[in-house]
Amino acid sequence: MSGGPRRPPSGTRNRVARVLVIDDELLVLDSIRRILSDEFDLIGTTRPEQALEWIAAGEYYDVILCDVMMPTLNGVELRNRIEAMAPEQAARIVFVTGGLLFPHVRAMLDGIANTVLEKPIDIDGLRELIRRRVRGAWQAPGHAI
Repeated sequence: MSGGPRRPPSGTRNRVARVLVIDDELLVLDSIRRILSDEFDLIGTTRPEQALEWIAAGEYYDVILCDVMMPTLNGVELRNRIEAMAPEQAARIVFVTGGLLFPHVRAMLDGIANTVLEKPIDIDGLRELIRRRVRGAWQAPGHAI
């Protein structure tokens, strides 16, 4: 068997999900990238402002994994800014946090419909979450693949 990407019987390549990871901790970002890049097209940044620039420039992501507690711009503030320019992208944000025990973090996330995952992340659960989100989006009426 060849070492290249598997092709479906039609000979075309399967579409690979684009995942943006935003976490101010480089170690966390690199770990997620290393673990998930075998299955998904991953891009990451430690700067939430960079993510805003990419989305403002028209970049599209199937799933956005976003840390909640970051020093320059917290995840909820980032989500609100993204929602103002690209509401469909804001809906794709999955928050990742180790701070759910802190009342101020819970208060920030109250009223936000986005999914929240707790650190340490269950990698198998995260993979399945991304797969489900992507399958649902790709099967939605009017979605071009």
